[in-house]
Amino acid sequence: MEDDNAAGALDNIVTEFNTYEDFLDSQITSLDLYYLEDEELARQLVELGYRGSGEVLKREEFESRKAAAEASRLSKRSQQKTLASAGKELKDNFLKALAQREEANRSGKMTSIIFIRDRNSHGQEISGYIDYAHRLKTEEFEPYFYGKKRLLPRPTDLSFYNWETQVSTSNPSPNYQVIAENSSGLLFKNKRDRKILNVDPNVSPGDNSTQTPPIQTALYIQAVIYDHITRRKT
Repeated sequence: MEDDNAAGALDNIVTEFNTYEDFLDSQITSLDLYYLEDEELARQLVELGYRGSGEVLKREEFESRKAAAEASRLSKRSQQKTLASAGKELKDNFLKALAQREEANRSGKMTSIIFIRDRNSHGQEISGYIDYAHRLKTEEFEPYFYGKKRLLPRPTDLSFYNWETQVSTSNPSPNYQVIAENSSGLLFKNKRDRKILNVDPNVSPGDNSTQTPPIQTALYIQAVIYDHITRRKT
């Protein structure tokens, strides 16, 4: 507990003072300057622990903690900027489900596959499987969370089928390899941990994978999400 308190005190020092010299100056009294008559000497004595009323903090540790604090601040700022769902009032269950998974898919902790069946702008029924993490990296998602656009399968996604024209495509993504010609049906092999994700609703989706029940949504005829927790192969 004492160690935690000491670390907290040091972090407070790093937050309070912009430079190490500012910290040293805060430890010097007017009496020190009166007797020493040299501000630089007074700073050196504080750094060595001979003067000062507070924590003894070496320059290297101050600068190291300062850098870590700045990196943490930038990381949080970057995360807030990159989450397209942040600050949006989401009413549809599908968009809520996407928002819940956004950070994990952006960070690589999870790679979700989204199944959607609906009609395109021509009224044709289409369906397909979308690599959510890949789409997040390759397009702007704010219009989806604002409700200005609908997320729909494309011929460039993992799998796409147009029920009217019978056009069928399948493509690998940075996260998944598609195994289409298989007696078990359509399978997706995660490229990071090489685990198989099975999208057959009648069987288990596989190791480290889960399947949501069909999402009750006003946006699509059918929507299901398969989540895979990625663990690097050792």
